[in-house]
Amino acid sequence: MTLSVVISDYTFPDLVQEKAAAEAKGASFAAHQSKSDAELAKLVNGADVVAVQFATFGPLCCAAVTPGATVIRYGVGYDNIDLKAAKQAGLKIGYVPDYCTDEVAEHCCAAAMALLRKLVKLDASVRSGDWLAVKHAKPIKPFAQTTFGFFGMGQIGQAILTRLKGFGFSFIVADPGLSDKQVTEMGATLVDEATLLTSADIISLNAPATARTTNFFNAARLAQMQPHAMIVNSARGQLIVENDIALALEKGLIGGAALDVFHAEPLSMSSRLREAPNLLLTPHAAWYSEAAINRLQGLVAQDITRALIGDTPRKPVRI
Repeated sequence: MTLSVVISDYTFPDLVQEKAAAEAKGASFAAHQSKSDAELAKLVNGADVVAVQFATFGPLCCAAVTPGATVIRYGVGYDNIDLKAAKQAGLKIGYVPDYCTDEVAEHCCAAAMALLRKLVKLDASVRSGDWLAVKHAKPIKPFAQTTFGFFGMGQIGQAILTRLKGFGFSFIVADPGLSDKQVTEMGATLVDEATLLTSADIISLNAPATARTTNFFNAARLAQMQPHAMIVNSARGQLIVENDIALALEKGLIGGAALDVFHAEPLSMSSRLREAPNLLLTPHAAWYSEAAINRLQGLVAQDITRALIGDTPRKPVRI
């Protein structure tokens, strides 16, 4: 019986690498633009390999594919795949957490620098005809007196820290999965979450969205931060209560923020964030470079090949 490969949805210019991987192993290949579980379930019926970008892969899809099929997520996260249903169906799940590490790290560094040096405020002041640097930039600390904090320290967090070491920051990390020795070897100090909030001048969020971290940055915790402190989030929008950070910015309870990810994307036109001061917004763009897109598709193509020969995904999700 011919094996089958299905692409649920995609935003890429083409699927040359994925199709070639399927055809090289004699598998059929089909690509769609599905967004709902019910619609997609019909399209993946009997599929042996499915690659999913943004479509919802829920219980109906898990039941529709071949028993033991492989599902690959185009990306770092896999929130759109129902892992409980996948486990019950005996599926193998893979993802691509390493295709854009450099891009995300560099985006975070750029956003942090823009915040710390008040570039957005200063640009706006020049455009308005107000040539008063100190008025709009105050307060600014030299980097050698700035404490850079990390909420979570995985692969991307470590890439950020490596890039920032030359600027003279002091680094603190809150991550319950790391030991003092591990963090010290990185050139940082391990602290608890309360200390991170009260001590950091800027915090980069690099944690996954879990039961413990979802909505962690709420009104109560934002109030514990220093009034000049800032947040950079390119991890998961769910880490922050959006109305709470908007209000904190409006009231001057924190000094600024740069957000690349949100609870719902695209960001609603009615979102309070759009009017919040000292806030840099980007449209989930941290992952992007032309090289990253090619890398992502190439790694998914590798996983298609692996699945068709009965191997496990290159980066399996433990379910």
